[in-house]
Amino acid sequence: MPHEYYYTSKKTDDFCQEICGKDSSRAALLTRLRCMLHGIDFRLFILLFLIFPLSIIGIYVHGQKITYFLRPLWQSPPKPFIDVPHYYNENVTMETLCSLHGWGIREYPRRVYDAVLFSNEVDMLTIRWKELYPYITQFVLLESNSTFTGLPKPYYFSNHRGQFKFVEPRLTYATIGGRFRRGENPFVEEAYQRVALDQLLRIAGIEDDDLLLMSDVDEIPSSHTINLLRWCDEIPPVIHLELKNYLYSFEFQLQHKSWRASVHKYEKGKTRYAHYRQSDLLLADSGWHCSFCFRLISDFIFKMKAYSHTDRVRFSHYLNPERIQSVICNGSDLYDMLPEEYTFKDIIARMGNIPHSYSAVHLPSYILENADMYRYLLPGNCIRESG
Repeated sequence: MPHEYYYTSKKTDDFCQEICGKDSSRAALLTRLRCMLHGIDFRLFILLFLIFPLSIIGIYVHGQKITYFLRPLWQSPPKPFIDVPHYYNENVTMETLCSLHGWGIREYPRRVYDAVLFSNEVDMLTIRWKELYPYITQFVLLESNSTFTGLPKPYYFSNHRGQFKFVEPRLTYATIGGRFRRGENPFVEEAYQRVALDQLLRIAGIEDDDLLLMSDVDEIPSSHTINLLRWCDEIPPVIHLELKNYLYSFEFQLQHKSWRASVHKYEKGKTRYAHYRQSDLLLADSGWHCSFCFRLISDFIFKMKAYSHTDRVRFSHYLNPERIQSVICNGSDLYDMLPEEYTFKDIIARMGNIPHSYSAVHLPSYILENADMYRYLLPGNCIRESG
């Protein structure tokens, strides 16, 4: 075959060099541009200057979601609890209830100490103490003038102490100065305050074999649960309480249960106040956890900036009052996070807004007895005051 029919790209290259070198008129500008772009791989151009930057922005904005969605790949689920059935009916004797749990009955009930760190949850503290009042020997409360994140705050309890006169004869209250170390891991400040609470408990007079209730203010055990544990003999030395989990109010019930609240038979030199897993035993249906259940939008903003997970406030618009109000009414997530689950099935099943619940059955009695005051915690009342 004649070699003159063999084609190579060199002919095009020569052509470009010819064109780009000859004409300098305005009419030749487009031709020059074609020559300059000749040979560039546009797929690489799009990758470098469009797709890659958009991917970086997407990871920055949604990186937390990506991490949580991929959690099953890098974190195994925790060891499951051993569920302890919980028997209760107001018409059943305490002796029978203790027997159903496999425990004996005491001649007299143990003393019970309820100890909490307090930030600004005045309404939740009122509901908690009204629920527990009949069975608590001593209410122990420690308050700091600093948040866990090092922000200054007033002594809210001290300023509202007048409305807690009903517990005054049984109250051990103290304040502690914050260290105000901005930028430090918030859990360090939290641990510092919990150690101080240990000391306050000793001042309050706790002794061996007394019951110590460890939980946050918004983790409220039911009164009959505490009465059961104080009357029954041979109960476990440490047992966690399974609490129904709510967000924003009792209208939005989460599927997973709350477990961090615990009850301890106090042992001097051994028992330490903590808020993490300390036992494998979990007593079923023992109360309520109502997280971010605030009356004022300003209280939502305060907690988002103040508590140990403040790193979740990744963008300033998360603190926008209009956004927060919308999130509350929709039952969506304040931090735009995915569910904290350990299997893809659970993550996908629990994505989206929390379904509305219209049940107000078996809530803390004080809420229902004072429904006008606590209307914002009941179904159908999502609008909050600005504060």
